[in-house]
Amino acid sequence: MSHANNPNQKFDEGRLMQVLVAPIVSEKATMVAEKSNAVTFKVLQDATKYEIKAAVELMFKVEVKGVSVVNTKGKTKRFGKSVGRRDNVRKAYVMLKPGQELNLGGEVA
Repeated sequence: MSHANNPNQKFDEGRLMQVLVAPIVSEKATMVAEKSNAVTFKVLQDATKYEIKAAVELMFKVEVKGVSVVNTKGKTKRFGKSVGRRDNVRKAYVMLKPGQELNLGGEVA
């Protein structure tokens, strides 16, 4: 895929709507949000940084400074005799440009 490095490439809007699975609201996510103006999302396993950036800008109408992506392997958990696995999660930390705000659910004062 040679076109992956082109930041102003146009993405398919339907795909972008699926890239962000859910916002992550956890202690860590809140700390990161306060410290570096970043929002945390759960994203599709194969989402690229450019797609995530485009998706956030499209859906929330904010300017994105940068995106860092973390892959978390699902833990193996035991339920009695059976063993289950949590899903692998791909998280995106989306840094917003100064002065930009993204209000997810009104929990930010």
